[in-house]
Amino acid sequence: MSAQSDFANRIPENNVSVEEGFDYSQRGQWLRAAVLGANDGLVSVASLMMGVGAVKHDVKAMILTGFAGLVAGACSMAIGEYVSVSSQLDIEVSQVKREKRMGVSSEETENEQLPNPMQAAAASALAFMFGAIVPLLAASFIVDHKVRLGVVVAAVTVALVVFGWIGAFLGGTPVVKSCLRVLVGGWLAMVITFGLTKLIGSSGL
Repeated sequence: MSAQSDFANRIPENNVSVEEGFDYSQRGQWLRAAVLGANDGLVSVASLMMGVGAVKHDVKAMILTGFAGLVAGACSMAIGEYVSVSSQLDIEVSQVKREKRMGVSSEETENEQLPNPMQAAAASALAFMFGAIVPLLAASFIVDHKVRLGVVVAAVTVALVVFGWIGAFLGGTPVVKSCLRVLVGGWLAMVITFGLTKLIGSSGL
């Protein structure tokens, strides 16, 4: 009984070392910023380009719209992430100071790496630009309007699946569920933007 008990106790430990060797929560901050930034860049810029493509056939108009969306979105992501992480940093620093005044041991908190607002802002901006480049490149070298729209949708679809898979792999979440969630959300954004812009454009407003 004792030998079996010792063997049984050792099995979970080995499994934990293999399956749970990585603490996914520790990389939640940068993973969230990177995945959200890339997805936002991909979906928002692609949707803008699809909206313009619904009423204009000029490739230059689509590219300029996409580029403007890339710059504006990257700045917005960087500023938003900087403000958010700065607020989190202020809260954590205040908590450490309160614990010190109260004489509570805060060794674990002090050893933990505090969030870096500038790093988070830069990661969000770069990730957004990385995602936004996909529809821009897909539309840049195609003259035919309908083919251009189809290529943009195809490129964005592939990128959405890849981003969903990367996020699931790094975060330790179900791959199929993650990919479907990202893919359906991206499709809806493009369809709604294209449809509403087409409707408004055809009404003469």
